[in-house]
Amino acid sequence: MSDHCSPTFSRLATEMGFSCRTEGGLVAFRNPFGLENWTLPVLEVLIILGAVLTLVHAIRRLRREGDPTNLVLWLGATAYLFIIEPPLYFPAAFGIDGYVDTMFAHNVFTVDFLWGRLPLYIVAIYPFMATIAYEIVRMLGVFRRYGVLLGAICVGFVHHAFYEIFDHLGPQLKWWEWSTGNSLNQPMFDSVPLSSVVVFAALWPMSLAFFVQLFVGRHVDAGRKLSAPQLIWRTIAIGILGSAGTGVLPIPATVLGANNITVRGWLYAAELVVLSAIAIPILVRQWLRLRRGEVPAYSDNVVRVYSVVYLVVLAVLWIAALPDFLHSSHGWARNAGPVGNIWYTIACFVIGILCAAAVSGTSRSRDAASAGTSREVAAAAG
Repeated sequence: MSDHCSPTFSRLATEMGFSCRTEGGLVAFRNPFGLENWTLPVLEVLIILGAVLTLVHAIRRLRREGDPTNLVLWLGATAYLFIIEPPLYFPAAFGIDGYVDTMFAHNVFTVDFLWGRLPLYIVAIYPFMATIAYEIVRMLGVFRRYGVLLGAICVGFVHHAFYEIFDHLGPQLKWWEWSTGNSLNQPMFDSVPLSSVVVFAALWPMSLAFFVQLFVGRHVDAGRKLSAPQLIWRTIAIGILGSAGTGVLPIPATVLGANNITVRGWLYAAELVVLSAIAIPILVRQWLRLRRGEVPAYSDNVVRVYSVVYLVVLAVLWIAALPDFLHSSHGWARNAGPVGNIWYTIACFVIGILCAAAVSGTSRSRDAASAGTSREVAAAAG
């Protein structure tokens, strides 16, 4: 695939220690102990295992409870990946190289696809992270009380918090490298393009969640059963419309800030502020309702447990990276790549921990309610 090695991708690949022109094929396997550093296989296991667990859980929920929402979400997120990512990897093959240059390059991992462009863990992270955020919001009862749009906004906010913990660490540990010379990546928020912070971390999951809930989730909540053909076309529509929404939602920044990076940055930030200002009060109110004894209508133990696992592992990786971070110079870590914003990351950790704590209480509420119901039934029978 050397004919599709753009100068930018070749440069990024060389800086990360591999060659675009000789790298792999459609699928490539490597020794996990021979990667850039020990954090790469740890990250792979964390994300891929999370994706597998959420997929298995989604299938079991469909088979046992007749609820296809999780599976549609998982497949819709994966569809988004295959719609959005290939043109970014091979702009020349899609005829857009005159408009879009390489924006980033992933490092090579244990399993890669598409000539070193697409690590398996990236395929997994889309449905995994989307499921974590969507299910937290669903367990808190936001969709049932506030509807499709406000629930989707909350999903975008929660996804943003969980994802940015990872997003601000990746460049330092050389999980990937951004092309900072690409104008589409400007402005940068330390080591991360503000477009990634806002569009991918918040607006994409918001768009996906909106269409999942609109086409499937609200019907399931209302007790309606969808047939297999209905689920198939709805899943396809979710993948397509979710991708389209990712282009529509940031239009204020991408259009009004097309020729002015400063304006673009302020508009990106404004969108994130508006989203956060809407989501935070809703999530807090729902948490307080659950603490006052409101019984949640929905529970997901896989997400409840694995969201904590994710936060713990990312905390360990951040702690491991901290010495080099603290000795950074001019935005570059010692013996590593560009550093992210640690204060923003801490804020995201706090939000993630609060979200995980909030849904951990939903299990106790349901258990207490179930126990109370059992006692009432036993008393009536006696």
